[in-house]
Amino acid sequence: MATISAVLAISFLPSPARFAVAATASSSSRIKRAARFRCCAEPSSPNQETSAAPPAPQPEKPARSPPSSLLGIPTSTWSAGVAGLGFLETGYLTYLKLTGSEAFCPISGAGCGDVLESDYSVVFGIPLPLLGLVAYGLVTTLSLQENGKDFLPGLDDLDIRLVLLLIATSMATASAYFLYILSTKFVGVSCSYCLLSAFLSFSLLFIRTKDVGFERIQKFAGIQLAVAVIVALALTNSYSSATTQLKGTDDFVLEPYETEITTESSPFAIALARHLHSIGAKMYGAFWCSHCNEQKQMFGREAMKILDYVECFPNGAGKGKKMTQECSAAGLQGFPTWFINGKVLSGDQELEVLAEASGFVADGTEQSKEILQD
Repeated sequence: MATISAVLAISFLPSPARFAVAATASSSSRIKRAARFRCCAEPSSPNQETSAAPPAPQPEKPARSPPSSLLGIPTSTWSAGVAGLGFLETGYLTYLKLTGSEAFCPISGAGCGDVLESDYSVVFGIPLPLLGLVAYGLVTTLSLQENGKDFLPGLDDLDIRLVLLLIATSMATASAYFLYILSTKFVGVSCSYCLLSAFLSFSLLFIRTKDVGFERIQKFAGIQLAVAVIVALALTNSYSSATTQLKGTDDFVLEPYETEITTESSPFAIALARHLHSIGAKMYGAFWCSHCNEQKQMFGREAMKILDYVECFPNGAGKGKKMTQECSAAGLQGFPTWFINGKVLSGDQELEVLAEASGFVADGTEQSKEILQD
């Protein structure tokens, strides 16, 4: 009613008065609306903002790249298996090295024992099998990690694959270097453990290259080359130091002496000795060499008088004593060494091996036939 009365009262006012009152009423209405707008526009409390804001999205973990496979088996499984075999082999060789035990050589001949006990079986004072044991163990662990195990937290898939590739590169480079040493320093010597380790190292490099991909491997070629060069230089430096130390230990003199041959020569040994003499075969040896003495005992007294045996230290060994010019020119790396028809056989050899290498045919005696059949 009050509102109706006010409207009626305003309608009876003079025009200027009506306009003033209307302006006042209109202004009051705008003020009230503005006040209502300001009230709605005021910021809410912190609790209200938190409840109204949508939850922040959680960062997603990077998706693992699909594993590569070889013959239907994941490459991580392949590398774990191959490295596991290498771990067992180097573990056995490390035990032999640390305990001073003699290695079992599956392949006969002068052989793996000489290689495993040589100066090339140590790198910077650390046994080479021990270094291989650590390398194969690390590859096995990382391969199992890549296969889903959580041995080393904090490593993502890309880090593991790159580390495995570089380790495999270094191991393959070292194996290639050792094969070169085996072929040049141990001519005619067979080392089954060396060959097995080289095969495992090259297999690991192939598996890890297959895992990265032959197309993407070009991105890491520079790093691989740098690793290979560093490994080769380190091995060269280590073995050069070892050779210098060995040559410097000339603080003794060993006078020459005659080795007594106590065995009697068989007809086969005598016939073989005559054949070797006829074709110009030579046996190079040293008076202090136990393997040379064993070779002489195989032939016996009579046969050794026929053979062309070259003593490389006729004046003794040690300080101030040098190898003969003929032996130095032959490039000998150990004793005994046989030169037969252009072939080089290192180490003491069975008579049957010498007969086969020289093309010797038995004279038909019953004893000769029995020896060849055995």
